[in-house]
Amino acid sequence: MLGYTVRRILTMIPTLLAISFIIFVIIQLPPGDFLETEIAEMQAQGEAVDQEKIEYLRREYGLDKPFLEQYAVWVFGLLQGDLGFSFEHQLPVNEVIGDRLWLTFIVALSTILFTYAVAFPIGIYSAVRQYSVGDYVLTFVGFLGLATPNFLLALVLLYFANLWFGTSIGGLMDPQYIDHPWTWDKVKSVLEHLWIPVIVIGTSGTAAMIRRLRANLLDELQKQYVVTARAKGLSPLKVLLKYPLRMAINPFIADIGNVLPQLISGAVLVSVVLSLETTGPMLVRALQSQDMFLAGSFLMFEAGLVVVGVFLSDLALAVLDPRIRLGGGATK
Repeated sequence: MLGYTVRRILTMIPTLLAISFIIFVIIQLPPGDFLETEIAEMQAQGEAVDQEKIEYLRREYGLDKPFLEQYAVWVFGLLQGDLGFSFEHQLPVNEVIGDRLWLTFIVALSTILFTYAVAFPIGIYSAVRQYSVGDYVLTFVGFLGLATPNFLLALVLLYFANLWFGTSIGGLMDPQYIDHPWTWDKVKSVLEHLWIPVIVIGTSGTAAMIRRLRANLLDELQKQYVVTARAKGLSPLKVLLKYPLRMAINPFIADIGNVLPQLISGAVLVSVVLSLETTGPMLVRALQSQDMFLAGSFLMFEAGLVVVGVFLSDLALAVLDPRIRLGGGATK
């Protein structure tokens, strides 16, 4: 197990380097750069363009350097914790993102916990009590969650949160706490606003997970080893927890590498509707304005989540499923 873990960690290093090169190529693909976009906007508004200042800024930001040299400077900066300079905000990327990464992580982690806490009990109940009244009701609720657009649910919850609880419309905290240091009052304000985006973002994922868990568990419960265990007199709960449930959750463990990036990138529309101070809207704006270092930092953050998530899911699968071996080749 230790050798496998070390090999996987060593494999993650070239993987992240390759991903960083692909990301840098992608953000450089659109013609021009941020300064050329700024010049076009200034000319469209009838403003004068100081070419000397433009050339100075191009040299200052390293935009006049060859592609590979720009990439090398960016990668070495990432290794040292320097995410580059945001052209649009005229600040280092570290300062621009501020609390956004933390708030994004809080929303994503809370959504995952909500999704698993709701989906697993319901999925298990629906499989064990197949075709019961509860199964039909929960199935209907699941289909309703899949069919309801997230942005529509966000608007409805915003209205009722303001009507019933007096929660301010939009955002992850009250306006007076934005860009202020973290205090207990700020934490309470975040918790007060957090439940709305968690329910909105997690609803569709919860509904899909319920259906998948129900189908996987029903398939496992009909296999011969479950029939044998029941025939030997094992209690229904022990039969359920010993093997069928462990086998049924394999697909969910394998999806850990995709969960966090999907929540972060897939919640952009919800973030716009709810005015959330997360990375999604800022990433869209950075891509539109060709703010290459800001966009590249966000994309590397998501890529890192994928690589680490896949690594953790592989380790968890090896622990949960005895049929999975960490090394290749047959054992005799």
